[in-house]
Amino acid sequence: MDSGKLCSKEPVKTKEQLRTLLKDTGGKLYYKQMQELKVDTDLLWQTIKTTLKSRIKTWLEICSGCGMCAESCFFYLANDKDPKQVPSYKTQSTLGEIVKRKGKVDNAFMRFAMDTAWGKCTYCNRCALYCPNGIDTGAMISYLRGVLYQQGFVPWEMKIGAGMHRIYYAQMDVTDEEFIETFEWIAEEYEEDYPNLKVPVDVKNADILYTINAREVKHYPEDLAYAAILFHLAGESWTVTSKGWEETSLAMFAGDWEACKIQVKQVYEAMERLKPKRMIGTECGHAHRATVIEGPYWMGRKDGKPPVESIHYVEWLAEALRTGKLKINPEKRIKTPVTIQDSCNYVRNGGLKDITREIIDYMVEPGYFVDMEPNGENNFCCGGGGGFNGIGLYRDWRNKGFTIKRDQIIKTGAKLVLTPCHNCWDAIRDLEEVFKIGINWSFLKPLLVNMVEIPESMKPKP
Repeated sequence: MDSGKLCSKEPVKTKEQLRTLLKDTGGKLYYKQMQELKVDTDLLWQTIKTTLKSRIKTWLEICSGCGMCAESCFFYLANDKDPKQVPSYKTQSTLGEIVKRKGKVDNAFMRFAMDTAWGKCTYCNRCALYCPNGIDTGAMISYLRGVLYQQGFVPWEMKIGAGMHRIYYAQMDVTDEEFIETFEWIAEEYEEDYPNLKVPVDVKNADILYTINAREVKHYPEDLAYAAILFHLAGESWTVTSKGWEETSLAMFAGDWEACKIQVKQVYEAMERLKPKRMIGTECGHAHRATVIEGPYWMGRKDGKPPVESIHYVEWLAEALRTGKLKINPEKRIKTPVTIQDSCNYVRNGGLKDITREIIDYMVEPGYFVDMEPNGENNFCCGGGGGFNGIGLYRDWRNKGFTIKRDQIIKTGAKLVLTPCHNCWDAIRDLEEVFKIGINWSFLKPLLVNMVEIPESMKPKP
């Protein structure tokens, strides 16, 4: 970064820069300096001319402002139908204006655009379902974030997150050694109940390469153990990699496209080195999107696919239950009103609604599952996606946005919300903390570990 500057156009590339930013609690000095940040208008326009492709150009030109996208947006609904929260307005008043003005915008405009790109949109892509012209506002906001990041107008937490990926190849300061040590340690804690429970590391030609969210290492190590237990009970040939284990990408949320490529490159190299039959990612929506859906294009892969077949955890879980690799004790099925939060990234963008309902059929006693309305591809964002959960500057805006999801959950009468996605898990947790509606929330793994039958051969000996 520029000498003495916390807020600048330069990406965070060193541990020293990262530590300096982290010391600025809440980004107070960072945002103060942002008010003095100069816009490089020549660079901005040159970037637009060279990277704004025909698809987004066409969308900007054909948007008629019909307003069909308005009611699709939970921000619009939660903010008393404020016209400035209409998705088309958000793109036309920011990216559209940059194009119209040929990059001749000032600091105040760029801060307004930052507030819009990160504080008024999670690019959940729900509005794209309702646009009569097929305009993908999420893709446009994602592009806008990249333009803003290049100029240094990015929320403090997102600047830090992108820096983490550049330095640690993970969204948090977790080293490769800490990942392996934590995974092996937590598995050992359960070995008495599950004899021979191990964490295979760098095994070549395994059926499964398992990748995770770094938050599990830092905050939820039990989730690592649950994954190991379920693979163990299913009799799977699996492994983790000592390098390239992190599947998530805060760089994608930040708009740091170079760091996006740096991150996913680590995972793909692990695939090519270990040659597993397929990769399975943990219960995380944006991790799946970053590595499986967007990643191939960041890496210039012409087939649009990762080096090996790659699926979300819910796909493996449904398969394991369907084939009998995992069997649920019917007496332990959930017998309390339950609903599920459909993740934007692996349901709306990945088409896995039916897979999650298949899992529910195994886990929940008939009559106890109640779907949200709307659900599946039409479900509303949890309110915390796109990095929104982690940005303190917009915390009040996020909490107000929660009201749509709050009302959806209340109408189901559910007491338990299944959240097979890290962002959704965090958002529903925070929603309960804010509104206290009397719900619990859970990933699938901890529930399943207490529900699946243990084969006689795998039970501990007296």
